[in-house]
Amino acid sequence: MVLKINHQSAIPLHAQVEEQLREMISLPEYNDGKFFPNEVEIAKKLGISRNTVRHALNKLVYEGLLVRKKGVGTKVANKTVTTRLDSWHSFTQEMNEKGIPFKNYEIDVEWVEADSLIAKFFSIAEKKLVLKMERLRGLEKGPIVYFTSYFHPRVGLTGKEDFSQPLYKILEENYSTIPVVSKEEINARVADERLSKKLNIKKGDPVLVRKRFVFDPGGRPVEYNIGYYKADSFTYSIEIQRGKE
Repeated sequence: MVLKINHQSAIPLHAQVEEQLREMISLPEYNDGKFFPNEVEIAKKLGISRNTVRHALNKLVYEGLLVRKKGVGTKVANKTVTTRLDSWHSFTQEMNEKGIPFKNYEIDVEWVEADSLIAKFFSIAEKKLVLKMERLRGLEKGPIVYFTSYFHPRVGLTGKEDFSQPLYKILEENYSTIPVVSKEEINARVADERLSKKLNIKKGDPVLVRKRFVFDPGGRPVEYNIGYYKADSFTYSIEIQRGKE
């Protein structure tokens, strides 16, 4: 690939460099492990400063698209799922927006008695029947996340829905339930025997646990969701603006 930018363009130089690098990321040769040209090489070829190149590289590293090791070089990162704190989507939406094909490896649905934790979250009696859904999802190379969801009986789900379809689309179109707020907790743990088998990892390997508490426009609980992610396949991206003093 020939690197070139338009010095007469109104588009900032770092943005032009970033676009060039994004094209390089998609090339098979770089996905096979070849190192990117270094900052000096890129700067010389484009006739710009190293700081401009570094600006573009830093953004792509921040997004999880590139991995850079000091004294070694820059490579394309292994594909991971990246989500941001300034908005939230279902797993299906996240994958579709990024153009990443995914698979449902398992979908299991059953009615279970609410334990004390679920009952408290939904403000219902313990042992009241709630719908529980388990989904093992991932990429072509294998599963990367195991979800367990519980739904408030008020929603009206029967358990016979086609849960291979986007969940929140089902809730909105079929049950007039619109999820608008997600409160989340994230922590780490090691995989037990069950998770190791589900995610095809070793017992004791790190797993990222993401709890999602979903509410409707009236602040009523809709879904209690726990996702167990392979630690090397998920990145949580946070962007925070400094407040005015």
